Amino acid sequence: MDLGLTDDQQLFQETTRKFLEDTCPLDEVRKIAEDEVEGFNRAWWRRGAELGWMSMLVSEDHGGGCISGNARADLSLVAEEMGRLVSPGPLVPTNVVAAAMSRLGTAAQREHLEGLISGESVAAWCSVGPYPGSGPMTHRADGEVRAVKTDGGYVLDGVSAPVEAGAQADLVVVTARLDDGLVQLVVPAGTPGLTTQAAQSLDLVRRFACIRFEQVELSADAVLGEPETAAGEVERQLEDAVVLQCAAMVGAVTRVFEFTVEYGEDRYSFGRPLVSYQALKHRFADMKMWLEASHASAGAAARAVDAGSPLAPELISVAKSYIGDHGPMIVQECVQFHGGIGVTWDHDLHLYLRRVTQDRTQFGTPHDHRERVASMLGI
Repeated sequence: MDLGLTDDQQLFQETTRKFLEDTCPLDEVRKIAEDEVEGFNRAWWRRGAELGWMSMLVSEDHGGGCISGNARADLSLVAEEMGRLVSPGPLVPTNVVAAAMSRLGTAAQREHLEGLISGESVAAWCSVGPYPGSGPMTHRADGEVRAVKTDGGYVLDGVSAPVEAGAQADLVVVTARLDDGLVQLVVPAGTPGLTTQAAQSLDLVRRFACIRFEQVELSADAVLGEPETAAGEVERQLEDAVVLQCAAMVGAVTRVFEFTVEYGEDRYSFGRPLVSYQALKHRFADMKMWLEASHASAGAAARAVDAGSPLAPELISVAKSYIGDHGPMIVQECVQFHGGIGVTWDHDLHLYLRRVTQDRTQFGTPHDHRERVASMLGI
């Protein structure tokens, strides 16, 4: 338990954990991986929305609201609990889009918020990074979407991949590149010229897609915010995405560490439990230290964004680079502690290893974020 949580936050965390354990345990996650095309059950998603999963980053004026006044810290509790059970659902992209539309959207665009908050619809974000630099990224190795301004609006061409929930989204926010900067546009699913193709993913329940734009014509009303400020807004969306991602990774790694300690206490070798061997105690101690540092860095990043701290971009990249390196390392160590059973399909370890490995690379690798910190520091 995080001793810094308020009573309301603790209750919310406990309620979320109980809901996930009752409605989507790991057995259900495995069934969804095999049978659910979308990767999550829409009715289940709506029930989660009733707990406030998609309203935290939305202004109260637009039907949202959080628990403690620190929206990212509150929503991180949901992300962490979903990480603990490798839960399905597009939590990150839907919240990133909802926050952006609440902050920047026109009255017509904000009409989409009701569906997002209630869970009736989900959203995807075609981003442009992150890659090294102190601000929004300037290059995308896997393609990008370009926008050409016309008399009546914009025409989009290009490819964005991988996009979480790209094929399941009812609404897509596209960050496209102009000759002189960036522009963000709201594109409803089914818009002529927009096509999606499922992409392979290590994660068994989160779905990704390649979204292709071929002469997609949009009116000026589709612009989200102002092109002049789009670069800064993309940075804010990136902050929201990485904060939630780090919390989810910490939740997943914490659960793996917990059941590995339990296994070490129950598993005997030469008449002694595994945890009684000094050499293994040292390895457990290292993992515990890395895990506590991961908790601390994820929490610091969330608090910095909530407080509007100028250090927020740096702390976010510090958190992602540290957790992105040490999270998979801890899970791999736990696989070794389990021995042969740890590398079987029947054991749950691979579900967690898949999740943290996928998250390690999305929205920037640890290497990307270390270079980003170095750039901020003028190195």
